[in-house]
Amino acid sequence: MMFVLDQHQKPLMPCTEKRARLLLERGRAVVHRQFPFTIRLKDRTADTSAFQDLRLKLDPGRKTTGVAMILDSTKGPKAIFFGEIGHKPGIQSRLDDRRTHRRGCWHRHTRYRAARFDNRQRRTGWLPPSVKARVDQTLRAVAKFRKLAPITDLSVEHVKFDTQKMQNPEISGIEYQQGTLLGYEIREYLLEKWDRRCAYCDAEDVEFQVEHVHPKDLGGSDRVSNLALACPACNISKNNQSLAEFLARDAGRRRRAAQHAKAYAGKDPHKPKDRACWETSRLERIQRQMKAPLKGAAAPTLGSPRRGMNATRWRLDDQLQATGLPVEGGSGARTKMQRIAHTFPKEHYYDALCVGASTPESFAAPPAYVQAWSAKGHGNRQMCGTHQYGFPIRHRSRRRQHFGFQTGDLVVARVPHGKYAGGWTERVSARASGSFDMTAGGQRVAQGISYRHCLILQPRWMAL
Repeated sequence: MMFVLDQHQKPLMPCTEKRARLLLERGRAVVHRQFPFTIRLKDRTADTSAFQDLRLKLDPGRKTTGVAMILDSTKGPKAIFFGEIGHKPGIQSRLDDRRTHRRGCWHRHTRYRAARFDNRQRRTGWLPPSVKARVDQTLRAVAKFRKLAPITDLSVEHVKFDTQKMQNPEISGIEYQQGTLLGYEIREYLLEKWDRRCAYCDAEDVEFQVEHVHPKDLGGSDRVSNLALACPACNISKNNQSLAEFLARDAGRRRRAAQHAKAYAGKDPHKPKDRACWETSRLERIQRQMKAPLKGAAAPTLGSPRRGMNATRWRLDDQLQATGLPVEGGSGARTKMQRIAHTFPKEHYYDALCVGASTPESFAAPPAYVQAWSAKGHGNRQMCGTHQYGFPIRHRSRRRQHFGFQTGDLVVARVPHGKYAGGWTERVSARASGSFDMTAGGQRVAQGISYRHCLILQPRWMAL
């Protein structure tokens, strides 16, 4: 699928690769942009063109956001675009480093900036910089898509589970064990409530099972408040025992809990003591967690990176509403149910394709490739590089561009001879000497490439 613009750079309906090639060969179009590949027609305007419904779907993630575009054609819904937005890593660690360096200056009595400890105040709706960056990068991608294609509708996953689907206080066992939407909502709720760990031994990354904390043989109910996540071993061992009896007498559970605690502690001398207190208070914590309300589990929180995604999703949903386009919300449980029903693999773009109730029962052949966008930022304002103790070891040039290139530009290099002879299409690390490095995935793949052999394909500022 290729993006198409009219002669006034207004978006038209996308076309196939073959159609774009024919338009270029016949001289009716020119290449407007390389990444993503976009052509501009010379003899067409948006006023004289026909349009179809085009829905953009988003699946926000902590590291990667999935993107899918669906065309509502006469032959049925068709997925015409898959993409992934890689969010910029290391924001929190860089802020920590900056804080450490500034405190070092203060302790050495070399205060270079005025103290503003007492007049700092967070505005309403404040988000941490790392969380806000994910929202801004996704919104910027949506704005770019709207400039390249006539988007008519938006869909976004804004909650992990929908509490409205779980208001029935008494659910039957088959509803949460088999594939109804209610069952998926409850499972996502339990994963969030118990922090994706076994409630009895803290096991992670296993096939969790839904378990009754108070056994049904002893009068327990199917209420959501009586359900917990358990690993298969704990679920089998507990059987119909009461919670207090199982925690006190089961030797296998205590052995598994000790193994997980040891793996968690590692070489940190303080963590074993914390883990011992964690185990002694397990009964009280489980009983307290059982009483946690549904609304509190679904509310935006910033306690951990995983739960901080709730705040990201809600902020993104609010910002998308401000675009004026119809915005459809969906839960993560519905996305998972529909992805499994379509037998799609677990990928971010397939999750985006299955967001919301607008997902059809069948799709035409999906796109053959996926476009990956990465957030590159706007450069580094730190003028002085420091070593691990905070003392300066190098100074940066005030110039960002050298010979027309800037670090982060996507270039193609044709090297005629030498160790790195051949063609390279990578991000460039520009230097004042004119000797550039090619980087891929943060690693240098070619060094000492002259700027004379390089040609810009995409400037850094055109990336996210």
